[in-house]
Amino acid sequence: MKLATLRTPAGTRAVLLAEEELVDLGAADVGALLADPDWRERAATASGTRFPLAGADFAPVVPQPSKVVCVGLNYKNHIHEMGRELPSHPTLFAKFADSLTGPADDIPHPAETTELDWEVELAVVIGRRVRRASTAEAEAAIAGFTVLNDITCRDWQFRTREWLQGKMWDASTPVGPYLVTPDELPGGVRPVLDVRLDVDGEVMQSDTTGDLLFDPVALVEYVSSVIRLNPGDVIATGTPGGVGHARTPHRYLRPGSTVVAEIDGIGRLVNRVVADAG
Repeated sequence: MKLATLRTPAGTRAVLLAEEELVDLGAADVGALLADPDWRERAATASGTRFPLAGADFAPVVPQPSKVVCVGLNYKNHIHEMGRELPSHPTLFAKFADSLTGPADDIPHPAETTELDWEVELAVVIGRRVRRASTAEAEAAIAGFTVLNDITCRDWQFRTREWLQGKMWDASTPVGPYLVTPDELPGGVRPVLDVRLDVDGEVMQSDTTGDLLFDPVALVEYVSSVIRLNPGDVIATGTPGGVGHARTPHRYLRPGSTVVAEIDGIGRLVNRVVADAG
């Protein structure tokens, strides 16, 4: 099934994609839906208000996760293009809910950066509370997957050894449009999917999630060793090669650019870069 958070005049609603319609699931958003242990049954038997898919205005698939955990340097080819050795453990950093934005929303270009870069990522959405997960528990905790674009201010990222300040800018991270459950994807909780990103029609990133060094299940195990994962939490699994900062010469986003991030079987993010109005 495909779930989303829809903006309506009365507020956001969790919805199920049913052909050319979106069916209200009786929750304010996908995160609130996942907090119900019976969310799968609710989605499978959905009979609420129907909204047309055409013209739908999607919010971030989970607007207010308790945490967004991101993984750096997790595609082998991206690790090599950045001139690094394959790590023994995942490289983790965090984002905040305020950094998330919708799959078709404009991305503000902060006046403080000249190095705004792109990173298409497969993101895991957690469907049940889990801590120190075994492999089986990690598999069961994965509600599904979505698309995330980790827009990054590279000049701020590399001011220090810690990356957070380059990664947490307001409304900088499109995520959505759908949460797709593992049963719909080849490979299930370890999906093997084509990943692409283009800027103004030019392909910048093209790879497969089969190149991941640490797969989604391994990441849930690892992250849950450190901190409890709650329903609606998001783990961004890293980006493949082709980022602007690794190109010669460097390539960065500018106001007026359109960036499209897409993962087969899940969906696409289409975002225009605009000058940040403050």
